[in-house]
Amino acid sequence: MPMLPVPAFVALVLAYIAARSLLSDGRPLLVAFLLACAAQSLLVALAGGYGIDWLRPILPVSAAVIPPLAWITFRDALVSRLKLRAMSLHLAAPAFILFCRVFAPETTDVAVTLVFLIYGGAILFQLRTAPDMPLARLEAGQIPVVIWRILGWALIASALGDALISLAYMSGNEGWAGWMITVSSSLILLLLGLLSGSPAASGAEEREPGAPAEANREALDEDTEIVARINVFLSRDPVHLDPNLNLSRLARRLHLPEKRLSSAVNRATGQNVSRYVNAWRVRHACKLIEAGSTVTDAMLDSGFNTKSNFNREFRRVTGAAPSEWRSSEKTPSNVTAMTTENPPPQNFADEGREAG
Repeated sequence: MPMLPVPAFVALVLAYIAARSLLSDGRPLLVAFLLACAAQSLLVALAGGYGIDWLRPILPVSAAVIPPLAWITFRDALVSRLKLRAMSLHLAAPAFILFCRVFAPETTDVAVTLVFLIYGGAILFQLRTAPDMPLARLEAGQIPVVIWRILGWALIASALGDALISLAYMSGNEGWAGWMITVSSSLILLLLGLLSGSPAASGAEEREPGAPAEANREALDEDTEIVARINVFLSRDPVHLDPNLNLSRLARRLHLPEKRLSSAVNRATGQNVSRYVNAWRVRHACKLIEAGSTVTDAMLDSGFNTKSNFNREFRRVTGAAPSEWRSSEKTPSNVTAMTTENPPPQNFADEGREAG
């Protein structure tokens, strides 16, 4: 009876995720990335599981397509829309691997490892250095950055796996190499597909904010003024109730550069823009719940799309679950502290409950 190799099963799963993403109006680059992972897993299955040896020389070149696609998908989802010319530059990675495969085969394994390391490191570096992602939905919370951080580490883990496979061949343990190729490539490709196919992967960027950075008084005054402008703007035009709001749109409405807006909020409040805007949403939800709305209605009317994000942000801001808010006797201490440290306009503060 024909057996289905593990990589073939992974290819089917990834193809299903790609089809589901396409039918749900997923971004073309995300679908292309998922299909690339599925195709690579299928090639591994055909070469390793069914013994089609003439496919083996193709594997390093096809594998080198995945890291650039991961980087382009990440940038397109959270950072900036890339032009076709900029995307085409990343074809240099698989082209370089093809060159190595034809003219210097002994360097191919090292070159593939470097491609995975470089792109995995690039994703992690971008997440570490940027307090906010311009194209990310501010509603999604911290899940997207966790997903993309895991994806970055997955690319690096794949590079380390390739290095171990090469070591197995060099030491004469080809049997080990076969199992390592099957297990490592399948797990990494499945992880990349499952995580990148998650709707949260294109949601808001989130990183744990630290204390406001040291700056001179003039700079801090400018930052405080920008935060005040945000408060006045949101009190007049509640764009924070739009679940698709992102940093880029908010910056355009305030006539500020994205980086300037992000750094001002970070330095003046110790929070990123996502958390600051979500605090406005949570307070609006508190007012609706107190007025008699159900938790679900308050969530949807306050700019949240998913209950998990809403519950997490609600508890972070208020210290209580949404279901507990109406029956609580006083405003949780962290809400009072946040209002005291960074007081918003009066109509915003009134949306919270009065301290008992």
